[in-house]
Amino acid sequence: MMRLLLAWMLLAALGMPVHAHAGLLTIAAAELPSEAHDTLRAIKRGGPFAYPRDGVVFGNFERILPKQPRGYYHEYTVKTPGLRSRGARRIVSGTPGEYYYSADHYQTFKRIRE
Repeated sequence: MMRLLLAWMLLAALGMPVHAHAGLLTIAAAELPSEAHDTLRAIKRGGPFAYPRDGVVFGNFERILPKQPRGYYHEYTVKTPGLRSRGARRIVSGTPGEYYYSADHYQTFKRIRE
C-alpha cells in the first residue's frame, strides 16, 4: 500500500493524472502458475468452469482495479493444488484481453501481459 501511495505522490508531483490503478503491477502470462493458464483458456472459450461461482460479477469493492461500471468485471477461480475449497487465487476479467491475477483473494492484483 505504501508503494501505491508513493506512486500517486510522484505522479501528482509530475503533474500527471492519478488513478487508483496507477501503481498496478503486471505479470507475464508465462509467469503465472499452470492452473492460471487453464483458467485463462476456459475464460476465452466461455467455459466450462470448475466452480459454480466462476463468471460472477466482481464488484471491485477494494478499488484496486480501474474504476468501471458494475458488471464490467467478472471473477474466476484459479485452482490451488491440495485444496478442496476454491482457495485464494483468482483471475478477474474486463474486456476481452483484459485480465488481472490475484494470488491473495483480491488483496493485490497484477495485470496479465499476454
